[in-house]
Amino acid sequence: MTAPTSPTPLTDPDATRTRLQVHLDALGGEQLLVGLDVDGTLVDHDGVMSPPMRRMLQRTADQHTVVIATGRSIGATLPIVEAAGITRGYAVCSNGAVTVRMDPQADGGHRIVETRSFQPGHALRTLREVQPDAHYAVETADGGFHATTGFQDASFGVQATERPLDDLMELEAVRVVVHVPDLSPQEFSEVIAQSGVHGVEYSIGWTAWLDMAAPGVSKATALEDIRARLDIAAAHTVAVGDGFNDTEMLTWAGVGIAMGQAPQGVKDVADVVTDSVYEDGTVLVLEALRS
Repeated sequence: MTAPTSPTPLTDPDATRTRLQVHLDALGGEQLLVGLDVDGTLVDHDGVMSPPMRRMLQRTADQHTVVIATGRSIGATLPIVEAAGITRGYAVCSNGAVTVRMDPQADGGHRIVETRSFQPGHALRTLREVQPDAHYAVETADGGFHATTGFQDASFGVQATERPLDDLMELEAVRVVVHVPDLSPQEFSEVIAQSGVHGVEYSIGWTAWLDMAAPGVSKATALEDIRARLDIAAAHTVAVGDGFNDTEMLTWAGVGIAMGQAPQGVKDVADVVTDSVYEDGTVLVLEALRS
């Protein structure tokens, strides 16, 4: 997926720290649930995590419950968790459709604790009528991907098995991806509106890219399940993200924080904005949580 390039103007980190402290100081000394998006939040859009980010993430995971919350599949999420050195806690994958508990004693170091699947056939048939040349992929509960010819992406975490679209319509899905390389996000939004797709949740990212999940499923619903499981107070939750698939998570959290490079529509639903991923804006957030 194509993403915005690094912004040239640099912000004042001290001013950002002051802005964050207004919202986070009251949480000092509390046990927190911290939901963190991956792409554009923990890693830049080349997939690189800075050394300060890695160190601060490990320290925060020692003190609070850190939940990696991403649109990535399990196969693309676990390397980030492993790179960060997180061996306990949870990861929310596929925009809330799959929840994983990290467990060093389990095979592969994790257990799938919940999946939320749906039948994508109606939505795919509807979208094919308005965009027959789109690329389609279906993620199944076991982390496998099945895609139309020529559609592979690093966010899948695995090599997708190529299958006809008619076959994809028959699968039980936790996530459906639709990509139209030749359309802008604005044009793609119009296509989705014209299709009248319903019965699934979807979010459009930086490009003409659509993620669909089961009705009512989002990063926020999965994080809420974890919060309730751990009996952490709703006010003691923090979320950081930069995409439209993060908006529910940001409004769910006691303190929702948007990255500096996030679109304005994402910033509008956040309580506060940190610096961009290129300026380690998430590091500033996690530093504030430890103060």
